[in-house]
Amino acid sequence: MKHSTKDYLIKELGIHPEVLDLISRAEEQVSDIYKELEDRRSFNQYKVLRAFQKHQISDMHFGWNTGYGYDDPGREALEKVYADAFGAEAALVRPIIVNGTHALTLTLAGILRPGDELIYCTGGPYDTLEEVIGIRGEGKGSLKEFGITYKQVELKEDGTIDFSGLEKAISPSTRMISLQRATGYGWRRAITIPEIRQWASFVKSIRPDIVCMVDNCYGEFLDVEEPTQVGADIMAGSLIKNPGGGLALTGGYVAGRKDLVEKISYRMTSPGIGGECGLTFGQTRTMFQGLFLAPQTVTGAVMGAILCGQVFSNLGFPVCPLPEEERSDIIQAVRFGSPERVVAFCQGIQSAAPVDSHVTPLPWDMPGYEDPVVMAAGAFIQGSSIELSADAPIREPYIVYFQGGLTYDHSKFGVIKALQSLVEKGLVQIQK
Repeated sequence: MKHSTKDYLIKELGIHPEVLDLISRAEEQVSDIYKELEDRRSFNQYKVLRAFQKHQISDMHFGWNTGYGYDDPGREALEKVYADAFGAEAALVRPIIVNGTHALTLTLAGILRPGDELIYCTGGPYDTLEEVIGIRGEGKGSLKEFGITYKQVELKEDGTIDFSGLEKAISPSTRMISLQRATGYGWRRAITIPEIRQWASFVKSIRPDIVCMVDNCYGEFLDVEEPTQVGADIMAGSLIKNPGGGLALTGGYVAGRKDLVEKISYRMTSPGIGGECGLTFGQTRTMFQGLFLAPQTVTGAVMGAILCGQVFSNLGFPVCPLPEEERSDIIQAVRFGSPERVVAFCQGIQSAAPVDSHVTPLPWDMPGYEDPVVMAAGAFIQGSSIELSADAPIREPYIVYFQGGLTYDHSKFGVIKALQSLVEKGLVQIQK
């Protein structure tokens, strides 16, 4: 008996035939782009495999200690594998780093000292870092409260780094220049690895002592090199995004120059202790396995993002990046122009989830964000944005950010359900 996926989606999951037809047309349009991703996925898979084999990972590395966590062989091996895979001298990979914002905060606070200046060269940082830096909020231990000053240089209109503006912004007190690789809640394409290489070289040509720091959230395995392989001194990210492969239960990482990683480790625990302590709570197995699967998982997520961009571009909505553009994160932004469309899109994504598909996401005042945010994420790991998810701040021009999917088929199903939600609510019309 011949099975038809299309018939199953229509009869068992209630998908409208016209929605599936539009998805199929978009998939055909991007098929050549998908083929180009296969070699990149394979390269990164073998790169990670080589790091595992080099450090002779074995079953003994999946156990765990108690108490202070001294001499934990699994933790030490995991950090060596991460450093090797990312072309870095050293790494911290810990479940006690609670998220990407925490990893970035440790990096900033571990390196910067009173009187130092921090410059962001990709415009404003991600929303949750505004209180960390001291752009908003008071009395919470921001960098500003510790006498660290801040500047930001906006990107040029074409989304590239303003090198002339950056050079003018550098002062004798500039200690660190940071770059946010991913889109965040902005309307721009992600900063690519060749651009990061050019940026790091430019900064070092002006002042070799300035630390080049990259917020690498959502960017791991989008290219065959990472920022620390092209001149960045230090980078940080979250394990429940790309590098955790959907298996890491929590955690974050920092990777880069050994002396900087050491400084950051003292902020993570305390001066004199640094990275020598800290339990992994039995999580090394899932963190190892998640990293091993990450190249495959990330590629599926990128394919889903490209499909999302093509579908909604075909419907006349502005998308960023365009389907054919080079990508450096897993995020697809769609400008809907109304809060109703944003919420309907996110509700469609939620209904596609394996977990909590019956829940209806609504905007709420989420800690760390300036505006109400609607988030769709029916994930096995709460907050895991390498799993299928979508979120949007409820502010003009009402842009939704789609990302993730542990498999391409699930990411594709998210696009299907998001489109159907918009169609059923009369917010999008499909030409038959």
